[in-house]
Amino acid sequence: MTGALENLLTDIEGVSVGHSTDLELGSGVTVIVFDEPAVASGSVLGGAPGGRETGLLDPSMTVEVVDALVLSGGSAFGLDAAGGVQAGLREIGRGFPVGDVRVPIVPQAILMDLLNGGNKDWGIQSPYRDMGYTAFKAATKGVFALGTVGAGTGATTATLKGGLGSASAMTTGGHKVAAIVAVNAMGSATIGDGPFFWSAPFELDDEFGGIGLPANFSAPDTVLRAKGIDLTATTIGAVVTDAALTKAQAHRLSIMGQNGIGRAVLPAHLPADGDTVFAAATNARTLASSVDFMELCHLAALVMARAVARGVYEATSLPVEGAQLSWRDRFG
Repeated sequence: MTGALENLLTDIEGVSVGHSTDLELGSGVTVIVFDEPAVASGSVLGGAPGGRETGLLDPSMTVEVVDALVLSGGSAFGLDAAGGVQAGLREIGRGFPVGDVRVPIVPQAILMDLLNGGNKDWGIQSPYRDMGYTAFKAATKGVFALGTVGAGTGATTATLKGGLGSASAMTTGGHKVAAIVAVNAMGSATIGDGPFFWSAPFELDDEFGGIGLPANFSAPDTVLRAKGIDLTATTIGAVVTDAALTKAQAHRLSIMGQNGIGRAVLPAHLPADGDTVFAAATNARTLASSVDFMELCHLAALVMARAVARGVYEATSLPVEGAQLSWRDRFG
């Protein structure tokens, strides 16, 4: 990535990312922590979502800011992860003030990774609350790992191992925008049976191999490639900017992030997907005009599309029998 950017969500000042990864479980948690409460919203376009505190992200709801966002595996069991993150935030005195009590606001989205071959026999209590706390404590600024880590640990797609990806960009006015995504799609991030990514037109600096598009497309390249009866699906992520946005503008930014998923995965937003995208603004820099916001929206879609491809490109197969092959196993 050119310039001072690391091509990661942490290019946004005041944002930290932490992972908790369990390869034996075949699952994990990723936490996005804001130094100061961030204006946030979100959108759900998949037909089978799972989330926590997503209702308050509607622009008509009262609470406008969040302390952290959580992406997790584990399907509905994974919703425990936000409780662990809340515990960590409470330890440091963070949260929405209610009288003399502070309540950390931690929206979460989950993906379904229960049938990927990992050991899910965890007993009475799921491990996700502890994993959420661990990911929170691990959150740091700067470079963080991509691929088979955090929420991307157990992720799969129709054709190749999924994973966690991230990408960033800067507007002509100097505003930063970045995406993070756990790619566990019903559909495919690559074209046909080859190595080429649907995101290829938007790639920068060979961030996912630099192989471009195939010389020719044909009808078989666009036939339905989707997971079968197991329905282990859902792509979840977030778009974050340093621009000052209203909650309604953050909602629009999340929709543009969904557009990025639609550019990067074919097909996206299926009935068995739960595709969810959060959007947050740290409000560090004001927007000069509506044109600036439109450019921000445009780049939100592109960074999400690039992040999807990076998540698949950087993934490695789980160390379990019969694990789905990664892009690098097949083409690397």
